[in-house]
Amino acid sequence: MPLQTIEPRRLYRQIADQLRVLIERSEFAVGSRLPPERDLAQQLGVSRPSVREALIALEVEGLVEVRMGSGVYVRDCVRDVDGRATPQVTAEGPLEIIRARQLIEAELAAYAARHMKKAQVAGLREAVQLMEVEAASGHTPTQGDRLFHTRIAEACDNSVLLRLVTQLFDERRNPLFAQLGSHFETATSWAAAIAEHRRVIDAIAARSATAARVAMSAHLSNSHDRFTANWAATRSPGEPSSALPAAVRAAPSRTSAKGFA
Repeated sequence: MPLQTIEPRRLYRQIADQLRVLIERSEFAVGSRLPPERDLAQQLGVSRPSVREALIALEVEGLVEVRMGSGVYVRDCVRDVDGRATPQVTAEGPLEIIRARQLIEAELAAYAARHMKKAQVAGLREAVQLMEVEAASGHTPTQGDRLFHTRIAEACDNSVLLRLVTQLFDERRNPLFAQLGSHFETATSWAAAIAEHRRVIDAIAARSATAARVAMSAHLSNSHDRFTANWAATRSPGEPSSALPAAVRAAPSRTSAKGFA
């Protein structure tokens, strides 16, 4: 038998695959609520953000339904002739993307504070104004948002960094990111994001590299937190914690990265 290519699997995919198997074996019945994220994270030995990405992947695949304020429920999904559900999603995890952006763009903001000219700072203000126009018209203000972040990267005069920032931002279009955004992006969350953008501009305009780094890092950290806000009521006092089968429970723990999703 010929050797098969070995492909590393993302942590959220490992978690999703285990839950998928349990659902396909009916160990989680159709209509039942999955254990809370916190419980799943503890039982699997991984971070809550990784569980969040796994559950969003299963929702995109049609195996579960996220009901805000209630929890995550198993759906009666369409299966193929072999009894398997829909194809797997393998996109980049949105929460990992945000953490990567935080590390990179905080330093780019600091660099921009040292080197941006007044006309370039004015360009940042124009980008935020575009965000406000988009938001006021009822649209998701991603055009202005993208312009803001790429203009900061452009100030570094480094095509590799610009391409990297652009590619990471454009991952917003991947199915996991889009599904996560459908649950958590609101007029209120975007108003908070726009205010955070303005604080980045103020720091850059003041030529404070330290303040710009802190403001950009805080903005992307807040973005991460907005996407990991609680979507379900916590377990009621006295309600038993659902447990995963012991053979499954600790499988991904060897590769968990508890700091960054």
